[in-house]
Amino acid sequence: MPELRLEDLSARNIVAANNLSLKPGQEQFIAPVSYSVAASVINPNTAWQRVVLLDGEVAGFIHGNFDPDSAQEEFRACIWRINVDAEAQGMGVGKFAAEALAEEARRRGFERITVIWEPGEEGPEAFFHRIGFVDIGETEFGEVIGALTL
Repeated sequence: MPELRLEDLSARNIVAANNLSLKPGQEQFIAPVSYSVAASVINPNTAWQRVVLLDGEVAGFIHGNFDPDSAQEEFRACIWRINVDAEAQGMGVGKFAAEALAEEARRRGFERITVIWEPGEEGPEAFFHRIGFVDIGETEFGEVIGALTL
């Protein structure tokens, strides 16, 4: 069974995180428009960024946000970005990362986490539904807002 563990994003592992590969067709789903718009106002002090190591090698990245004072509810406790290397997809890396973020949210007193994705055949919707997220709305750009009750 593969060993999965989290490590803080650092100068030591950021190059590997930036070089995670994607399966064909996944490029368009990396960052929904809503995140690009909100990125200009996100507080770097509320960011939670980790890499996932699979048998000692960087296989995934998760960026969460914990800001109970955010004007937009969907950004108070959320998965901002999750990337899993194409070769590691289907091996539990993404689920492990999302569960770690959910546990951190619980520890901070949140009752749910959210995520936003663009709908599409090669997109992450099936993954998020498999790990328990349910659709709760839509952004002004037509993206899906999903939530996981903790």
